[in-house]
Amino acid sequence: MDRRLCVAVALAWMAAAEADIYKYVDARGRVYYADEPKHAGYRLFIRTPRPRAGKPRIGGGASLAKRRARYDALIDRTARKYGLDPQLLHAVIRAESAYDPGAVSPKGAVGLMQLLPATARRYGVVDLRDPKANLEAGARYLKDLLKQFGDVKLALAAYNAGEAAVQKYGNRVPPYRETRRYVARVMQFYESPS
Repeated sequence: MDRRLCVAVALAWMAAAEADIYKYVDARGRVYYADEPKHAGYRLFIRTPRPRAGKPRIGGGASLAKRRARYDALIDRTARKYGLDPQLLHAVIRAESAYDPGAVSPKGAVGLMQLLPATARRYGVVDLRDPKANLEAGARYLKDLLKQFGDVKLALAAYNAGEAAVQKYGNRVPPYRETRRYVARVMQFYESPS
């Protein structure tokens, strides 16, 4: 397997699993990855960044309900502004950042809607940590994806993996484990809000 692909897979796994990644190469040169060493031959490959003391992890500190309540009105206004179902925006935000405007993913996505810098630039956002600007850009991007693909699940897949990935697989959810889990998770939050 190409080393760049291995690293990309490991980073995606780390982002999804929030765990250290261990690597083992057997006598035939086959490479194995795991979130914990299966035996003494496994070596630490990627360490998940640990939160700094004093800074709660996503989901730490205030309860999810309290963080959600803080942004409820803003999310509802933004959803109405762009003709989106507020519950869909809530579902995306819950899956992406758990309502933490300071969240940063291992891939560099930032804020409530976990925008990558390139996506933020595309929608004119300078400060990705500004909840209002981040939400506006994320909502516009989601609206554009819904218009482009005409299907909530495909729009969510594109939000996670990129438009090109959805197009590459014939306008279907790409066969990426992370993307499939993401779509299922957001749909669960969307269809059964709590």
